Amino acid sequence: MQQGHPRRTFLKTAALSGLGLAFSGKLSALQALAGASGKRIGVIGLDTEHGPHFARILNAADAGDKYGGMRVTVAYPHGSRSIKSSMDMIPKNTAAIKAQGVTVVDSIAALLLQCDLVMLETNDGTEHLAQALEVFRSGKPVFIDKPVAASLTDVLTIYRAAHHYKVPVFSSSTLRYIESVQEVRNGKIGKVKAADIFTPTPTEPSHPDLYWYGIHGVEMLFTMLGPDCRRVTHFQAGDTDMVVGEWEGGRTGTLRGVRSDMWNFGGHAFGDKGHMPLGDFTGYAPLMPPIIEFFQKSVPPAPEAETIGIYAFMDAAQESRLKKGAPVLMADIMKKAQKAAMKKSI
Repeated sequence: MQQGHPRRTFLKTAALSGLGLAFSGKLSALQALAGASGKRIGVIGLDTEHGPHFARILNAADAGDKYGGMRVTVAYPHGSRSIKSSMDMIPKNTAAIKAQGVTVVDSIAALLLQCDLVMLETNDGTEHLAQALEVFRSGKPVFIDKPVAASLTDVLTIYRAAHHYKVPVFSSSTLRYIESVQEVRNGKIGKVKAADIFTPTPTEPSHPDLYWYGIHGVEMLFTMLGPDCRRVTHFQAGDTDMVVGEWEGGRTGTLRGVRSDMWNFGGHAFGDKGHMPLGDFTGYAPLMPPIIEFFQKSVPPAPEAETIGIYAFMDAAQESRLKKGAPVLMADIMKKAQKAAMKKSI
């Protein structure tokens, strides 16, 4: 594999607003790539229901040109090879996506020969770096479903590789596009001063605490408050997580996570012009237009700085929990992960 950029080059391109250590979010080839040359979408990973759901939306008989004529045409099932709950879903999801008229192939290489655009849907974030690198080398734009990877180091490596190969990449949870969350982001209650979120937080041993499911709630916070979180504190009592983020300017975001059998999302946002409740998950359809826009324009709808910040926040939260609730600076987390990312080959 090719080695990464020299350290000074990487650091020059790695300046995340507020943290001082991530990426500019601008790819020199984005405009050259703007306007996908084709409309065939390939799905990598059928160890989650997301792939069949997206195929059902895009390939519906009445979809017409609603999504720019884009369709899921090919899929590769793997997917996790180590998480049993994910692997067990592959046969059912393979049958479901075949029912949408999608061809199933036995390798990513075969998939890349039969598509123009890629949706990386593997549920297991530990597989994402290797899978993303194979896609990047093909030059095809890729949407990476959450989590971008199972470590901040791999997240940074993926974005560094995207810059290296000049390939557009976008990642998001559908919770970013809850109508009420978008209304807050777009100024309905003025400048956001604080947000309180509740979310399920079941865990998976191969992923840091919040990466497996709590990421949905964290993305809601970053959508409304932006990337400039400075410090994170995480308390855990029984099956409840309480994470507090301190943003620049005295703004705060709290995440109440429930590890037991609770599957609702919601909360409240407070701005300088009012406050409002936040709604629940309503399905995957709200994420479809941003993905299509990304494929059409080759510009990620969610700022890269916000996406990277989400993972720094989750790493800081885990370190705080391990330190029994001691505050952790996100800048410190970023420095450590960036150093490790520089050692990875791309």
